[in-house]
Amino acid sequence: MLTKRIIPCLDIKDGRTVKGVNFEGLRDAGDPVELAKRYSQEGADELVFLDITATLEKRKTLVELVRRISEEINIPFTVGGGIKSIDEIEELLKAGADKVSLNSSIVRDPELITRSSDSFGAQAIVAAIDAKKTGDSWNVYIKGGSEDTGLDALEWAAEVEKRGAGEILLTSMDKDGTKSGFDLDLLGKIGSLVNIPVIASGGAGTIDHCIEAVKLANADAVLAASIFHFREIEIRDLKEAMESEGIPVRNGTLSF
Repeated sequence: MLTKRIIPCLDIKDGRTVKGVNFEGLRDAGDPVELAKRYSQEGADELVFLDITATLEKRKTLVELVRRISEEINIPFTVGGGIKSIDEIEELLKAGADKVSLNSSIVRDPELITRSSDSFGAQAIVAAIDAKKTGDSWNVYIKGGSEDTGLDALEWAAEVEKRGAGEILLTSMDKDGTKSGFDLDLLGKIGSLVNIPVIASGGAGTIDHCIEAVKLANADAVLAASIFHFREIEIRDLKEAMESEGIPVRNGTLSF
């Protein structure tokens, strides 16, 4: 089993970290630069920064904030939100991002995946999929979860891999912020369908939820926000628990 990653997520609105439930009811969770610095020091494997209103407000991701965060951390850093072009991807990578997360723009223009993967390498391109259950399947949503595309999430996951994405950030909108556990059914189906890493997002509330995502649905990484922001779970404790369950983690207890 490959090493599994723990990834805190910074949802950014108006320059502040926020967190809601089912993509709504946002509340302030702190300064993103300070949170990023804390997570880097506490043993997070990577960090995800999502400017959650960038697409809706038709403005670019906050490049200067990306630059400030990158100066404070020494772990891989993924940035997403309103990214629509190769030029914008290049600007963010130059500002310090290691990867970019693309969602609305690649649904509108799937060829952007291929162009960006060819330009910067598949390892730098993360396809973000926001999925909501509709009947017995899941639909892909864009524009910060406000627009149903009608696309089947499983079919779209297979397509983004085929077009050159190096990783999938899979968020269950039904589970987001509920702390009721990841959507293991959705996660397991997409994980068995693709050969690129899948990051589980939406629903983390306990250490057991994170362990289940890896052991039962074979997630390559678990992403969470509020449980880390508000210190409900410490990253070190999560890593120790995962290691005790036989899950390989980076910087295990022997090197803490």
